[in-house]
Amino acid sequence: MKYKDIYTEAPANPDTLSMLGPIAPLAGKWFGDDGVDTHPQAGGPETEPYVETWDFEVMDPQNNGPQVLYGLRYHVHITKPGELAAFHDQVGYLLYEPETHKIYMTLAIPRGQIAMAEGTAMPGDREIRLHAERGQMVNGICSNPFLEEAFLTKSWDVVFKFHEDGRFSYEQVTKLEIPGVKGEFEHTDANTMRMIEAPRPNPAMIEEGLLNRCPKA
Repeated sequence: MKYKDIYTEAPANPDTLSMLGPIAPLAGKWFGDDGVDTHPQAGGPETEPYVETWDFEVMDPQNNGPQVLYGLRYHVHITKPGELAAFHDQVGYLLYEPETHKIYMTLAIPRGQIAMAEGTAMPGDREIRLHAERGQMVNGICSNPFLEEAFLTKSWDVVFKFHEDGRFSYEQVTKLEIPGVKGEFEHTDANTMRMIEAPRPNPAMIEEGLLNRCPKA
């Protein structure tokens, strides 16, 4: 999309929840204890169960000049059953642009890796597909030198599915190149999540006095 004026900010709706389109069902805090992770080990692939929470926090609208993004700030915390130490920790943003129906999901993990996956979906869609690929400028992947050498991340795909009972499930496939392993290794994760806390209003909504339109936490 070409903009004649790249500096002037477009008007934004302070009611973020009403503008999230296809990612609206994710707002809130979620818990899942049916996680299955398959990852590489020296002796071959290893599959383990995991427990996790996803916290999608409603944030104020964001302007890039005329571009307006509505989104969720998220935190994923994963442990192995019965353990307290983090098995995986992840933060980022899930953003929706109503003008183009584009969705962007950013990822940052404390192993020294960042990524942004991109996809397109319409309000009411029951499935969202996002893709990131190493070497791309818009939906790329960047890793620290050790990961580049030992576990080169080629691509990251995530699919969210929304169920009639209000739950959502996801499947992730991260394709890796590993020394000594023939072809690409598919590191997979999947779980089904149930809501444990309703979304809270974003600050701009509080300021505008629109709380009566926000679900109670």
